[in-house]
Amino acid sequence: MSGSFSRSQTTRKPGVTASSGGVVAAQHVIAARAGADVLAAGGDAVDAAVAVSFVIGVLEPWMSGPFGGGAMMLWRADEGKAEALNYGMRSSRKLDVGFYPLVGRGKASDLFPWAQVFDDRNVKGATAVAVPGVVDGLAKAHARHGRMPWAELLTPAIEAARRGLHVDWYAALIISSACRELSEDRDAAALFLEDGQWPRGSGWTALSDERLDQSRHADTLQHLAMAGPRELYDGDIGESFVKDVTAKGGFMSREDLTGYEAEWQDPLEIPFRDGRLWAVPKMTAGPTLADAIAHWQKGYPQHRAGEPEAYAARAEGLDQAYRTRLEGMGDNESPKAPGCTTHFSIVDRQGNMVAMTQTLLSLFGSRCVSPSTGMLMNNGIMWFDPEPGRPNSLAPAKKCLMNVCPVVGEGQGGQRRFALGASGGRKIMPAVAQIAAGLIEQGQSMAEAIEAPRIDVSGGDLCIADERLAGPALAALSGVMQTATAKRLPFPYAFACPAGVMREGDRNSGTTETFSPWGDGATEPGA
Repeated sequence: MSGSFSRSQTTRKPGVTASSGGVVAAQHVIAARAGADVLAAGGDAVDAAVAVSFVIGVLEPWMSGPFGGGAMMLWRADEGKAEALNYGMRSSRKLDVGFYPLVGRGKASDLFPWAQVFDDRNVKGATAVAVPGVVDGLAKAHARHGRMPWAELLTPAIEAARRGLHVDWYAALIISSACRELSEDRDAAALFLEDGQWPRGSGWTALSDERLDQSRHADTLQHLAMAGPRELYDGDIGESFVKDVTAKGGFMSREDLTGYEAEWQDPLEIPFRDGRLWAVPKMTAGPTLADAIAHWQKGYPQHRAGEPEAYAARAEGLDQAYRTRLEGMGDNESPKAPGCTTHFSIVDRQGNMVAMTQTLLSLFGSRCVSPSTGMLMNNGIMWFDPEPGRPNSLAPAKKCLMNVCPVVGEGQGGQRRFALGASGGRKIMPAVAQIAAGLIEQGQSMAEAIEAPRIDVSGGDLCIADERLAGPALAALSGVMQTATAKRLPFPYAFACPAGVMREGDRNSGTTETFSPWGDGATEPGA
């Protein structure tokens, strides 16, 4: 399965450790540093999350942004309490289901193998845009736990947008992968492409300093900083967004935005050996995570967690958990789907934690830019099954079922705590579960747990195994499921793209996916 790639190359990412300060692990190191600076200025982990969210929306605009959705897990050290916050997208109350007729043949070509809709109206363009939730989610968390002014926390993102996104080789690769569809929207083509065909700049050269013009994005963030987060829902930004969506043919109303509220929820508590996990319940991958962990604890004893039989039991447990999800909750994302989300994890010097996942859904979302704001819009309507009469069928004013799986957890009888999550669609939950198992069952460091070979079983009849498992583990996997091997690479990700932080005593550490070119941990300056 690995084709022509090197067999002898090794890549390591040790992450970072702080003996006296906080740590941020994010899919872009500049965003991680922005969050670490907030912690150094006396900010709470939630303050840092606000800063990181907006910065990473500038630097990875194809993955997430203010017009996305997601979920967050928090740990409050002074109360010894986990909190869950869901800011998922929703369909417009004005949505006309009849506008999405099935063509009667074939499957959709994006993340989900739904029956194909005429003109892919549920996949791309303004007709695929759902009501966003990220900004209200951040506002709810900040109102409850923030210490620093909202406007101050948006400053790093505004400055990053004024500088513009650096089109290096990785950015050029990502943009190139979506050139054809970006060219179909005038505003997306103007932002990302040159002559409608190629990424702007010379990203394939080692010393390129070409940058995207994100000045309109910066102006919008400046407005949001001064007017406050509800400006995107109740104010001029929201009004402009609605006009942009409707002008391009989509369904959106002011009432959709003014009526949107992120939801605090009772976290799902998952006992796991001598520790536990807390996850976001209901319309996420949290319930499926709980199902998989329950199967694992019956499938092998903890002292054999690193042996071949444990890999086989994990594959069977994941398979059973996803069968339950697909039959009962309605999610049906293709296991071949590319990663198109972002996750970051934060721990501050007091031990407060945030695990935050945000997404536009597809890579580049709807492949459609809001000209008034300069930002990509989501394609959350694609989360719904276009066929009627199913658990997740398309309907007006309906919540989206997400694959996000941010968690906080503890192991060794509460002696170590961690915040963890990943991007990668349906690959997210298997990655989070296995990394958490490494931390709880085997006492691994966060870097060791993320670096360890993983498997992916996330629907369908195939187990994908890291090629480093060749030998007894691969033989055991092949004995319970059809199995293929894959190499971990910078693009695409075969096993999701995690980011996690951990606290042991007063010592904090964190890291991200080994092969993420931009991802890394960052500590408070001087910590």
